[in-house]
Amino acid sequence: MKQNYNLYTTSDQEVWRRLFERQMQKLPFIASEVYLEGIEKAGFVANHIPDFDNETNPRLQTLTGWSVVAADGLVPIKEFFELLADKKFPASTWLRKIDQLDYLEEPDMFHDTFGHIPLLTNQDFCNFLAEFSKISLKYINHEVAVKFLQKLYWFTVEFGLIKEKQLTKIYGGGIISSSGESTYSLFSGVPTRVQYSIEEIFNTEVKIDAYQKKYFIIDSYDQLFQSLPKFEEILEQQLLVYQ
Repeated sequence: MKQNYNLYTTSDQEVWRRLFERQMQKLPFIASEVYLEGIEKAGFVANHIPDFDNETNPRLQTLTGWSVVAADGLVPIKEFFELLADKKFPASTWLRKIDQLDYLEEPDMFHDTFGHIPLLTNQDFCNFLAEFSKISLKYINHEVAVKFLQKLYWFTVEFGLIKEKQLTKIYGGGIISSSGESTYSLFSGVPTRVQYSIEEIFNTEVKIDAYQKKYFIIDSYDQLFQSLPKFEEILEQQLLVYQ
């Protein structure tokens, strides 16, 4: 599938601009420095939707060897991890409407692109994503394993926090792209915020239709990569229980 950049309307460009500017008023104070650097490295600006083929991918290829591939919408899980293992991140090409700025049930281009692509400029994060995907493909046909794989992805790539210079910052794409959760995740008294723990992630329920009740804080992106052998070890132990 191609992005078909010329099909974006003036209204689409306006939605991107509004969402981009709204988030960038907040993120310099609360987002991971690596993510913020990634915004610039990826070439993202307010005045136009990113052009994957002509702007984004040449930059990513030079930095980490990754690229963005266009997708119609949600990608089947096996195909999704096959793409990630091949250093290709699938991103929706459709954008929400002007009356959907605050909430959207299905991830759109702003979530996929603004939320996730900047971290693909960081090699440590890319190492984690590629290796995690290879592990995922080993267990993709095991229903119980898939649930645990989804948990790790959810509490890191989508809703992870990171400690940088003694401050807790956001990096998960689901938080980064959400105006409400980007502040709730750090400042609300409702959720708990705990140190990154594979064991605790295995025992934490995912909240799909509401803000999270628990967030996990990593110390570095390399920590994610280094935790994968332990993740697979615990996964194997869990699968023995379910046999």
